Parts: sequence; C-alpha cells; structure tokens
Amino acid sequence: MKLAIVRQKYNPFGGAERFVALALTALADRGVDVTMVARQWQGEAAAGVHSLRLDPFHIGRTWRDASFARAVQGLLAAHRFDLVQSHERIPGCDIYRAGDGVHATWLELRGRASDRYAPWHRYTLQAEAAMFRHPALRAVVCNSRMVKDDIARRFDLAPEKLHVIHNGVDLERFHPRLRAGQGEGLRAKSGVGAATPLILYVGSGYERKGVPTLLRALAAMQRDDARLWIVGRDKQENLMRSLAQTLGIDGRVMFLGPQADVRPFYAAADVFALPTIYDPLPNAALEALACGLPVLTTTSCGAAELLDGDSGRVVTAGDVAAVAAGLDELCTRAPAMRAAARRRVAQLSPAEMATQLVALYTQLV
Repeated sequence: MKLAIVRQKYNPFGGAERFVALALTALADRGVDVTMVARQWQGEAAAGVHSLRLDPFHIGRTWRDASFARAVQGLLAAHRFDLVQSHERIPGCDIYRAGDGVHATWLELRGRASDRYAPWHRYTLQAEAAMFRHPALRAVVCNSRMVKDDIARRFDLAPEKLHVIHNGVDLERFHPRLRAGQGEGLRAKSGVGAATPLILYVGSGYERKGVPTLLRALAAMQRDDARLWIVGRDKQENLMRSLAQTLGIDGRVMFLGPQADVRPFYAAADVFALPTIYDPLPNAALEALACGLPVLTTTSCGAAELLDGDSGRVVTAGDVAAVAAGLDELCTRAPAMRAAARRRVAQLSPAEMATQLVALYTQLV
C-alpha cells in the first residue's frame, strides 16, 4: 500500500509532528510504503519512510498555504499513491486527519471580531469548508470525540466518514519510573525540594493554550509554595514574563524554552496543567498521563474525555478561580493519583493506533 502523509511544516517539537513520527514508524513496521510530503522538514525522517519536498514560491502565510495546497492537488492528479492523508486543510485528499480541530470553532472560542477580516483566517475557513464538502473526501480521522461531534454538527458529514482514533503515546518512553532518576536529578539541579509542588506546562501557542490564565491561577492559589515550569517556544514569552512579574509570581515561574527531550520535565513535575481555550487532543497531556501526572485541562480540550476524578480535573477555559482551586487540589493529591493517571492511557500505544489506521486504510483501498 502506497500512502502519502501531508504535513506542511514538520519539526520535532510540535504535538502534531510527534503524532506523525509515531504513525510513520508504526506504519512502516507494518509494511505500508509511507511518503512524507512536506514544505519544510526539520530533524531526521523515520526509518523506512520516504520524503517528498513541495515548496512553491510564496510571500506571506495566506499565499504560502494556498500554493502548498495547489502543489499537493497536483500530486493527487498524478495518482502516485493509493491514499493521501492530509494534516492540512486541502480539498481533494482521500483522508483528513483533524489534528488541529475545527478552525471555525477556535475562532469562535477566541472571540476576536477582527479575525473575520484577516485574509489568512478567511482563506482557512473557506479551505476548511471546501475540504469537508469535497466529494473526494472519504474519511476524517478525529483524535477525540469532541472533534468528531463538532465536525458532524458544523458540516453535516455522514457518520461513517468520521473515525475516532486517539493519538498513540510511547508507553515505555514516557513512564512513571523516570521520576526516580531523571526527575529527582532535575529537581536537585534546579533547586526544587522534594516537598515543593511542581506544576508543568508544555506547549507553544501560549494564548490558545491558556498560559495567561495559568499564571493568574498560580497567583490565586491558596498555597503559595507551588512552582510552575513552562516548556515551549512562543513569541509572547516576554509578555508572559511581564505578566508573571506584575502578578508577583516571577520568582516561582521558570520559562524553559523548547526542549528536544521533555521526559525529565514530566519526571520532575507533580501536576500537568493545560487550561487551553481549544485543543483537539494534545500529545503533551497524553505524555503527562503516561508519566503518572494528574492533568488539569478544560471542557474545550479533547483530553478531558480521557480523565476521571482520580486522574485529573476539568474546568471551564478562562475560569481563573476554578483553575486555581483545581491546582490546589491536584498538588495535594498528586502522589495518590499517579497510578490512575497512567491507567487512563494504558491502551493508547502507537501499535494500537497503527492497527486502527491500517484497518481504515485497508477498508478504503
């Protein structure tokens, strides 16, 4: 089976890219001939995976996305692959993996009136609608039930086209046993005592993923000994540093930038916090659960459907008081919640994800 996976920009730090890396390796191991189609690629390709670079001339992100979409559509017309699975909003592909969710929903939840006039948002909304209504679209891979229900509601797709396949997480690479080695070592190096509650955030897109809310919640917590580590790159970092200083918590917050290996940070933490405005199913939350961290997230995050009262807390996005109360509780209960957190993702292995994907591809072919 010849499969093309389309992702415009691949880098080793993004959550969607980590899904692609897991899927590519698992699919190649099952004998699927996989070609990764990308405009820009950073890092090494998975073993046994081909790469194809499409980088047409462009100026600005609207032209960038439109020109890449046209290049992919030219590839489709050449019929070089049995199936083409796109992770971008490109009309005409066989499969769309809705890893980024629904753009229209994100804009609604963000609530900026100016977005409707921005050329890139207008293009993305038009491309999204055209893609979901294109007759060539045969299947949509949704990484959460939240996304599946949203697509069905907005675009009236037939139920048999919508398939929920949760992201896989490497359960050996991300494991509670890391705490005893890497976690304790990183805490000691950073001067964080064993009794100090440590809250971890991992991700880019600070505004979308709720970093301003998280900082305000840290300041509003009843306990004032908790620390917050923020891992990831974002252009708003200086603004968030200023907010932490204004709130008087800058001494308890560390901005650590992007990390090629996030495992020591999961191993050192007690709680994972992602008070996101909108997130279909963040890999960081799955990795945190696999490492035994209770997770705090929001009702507009796909990870919420994996949690129960013993493994995390689900609050409303933007509710500072609720986030603060949830963090107070999780910091107190974290040691007793580790086993339950791990159990919530025990079935989400890359092999299981690959099994479901290959079954879908076989059905379509």
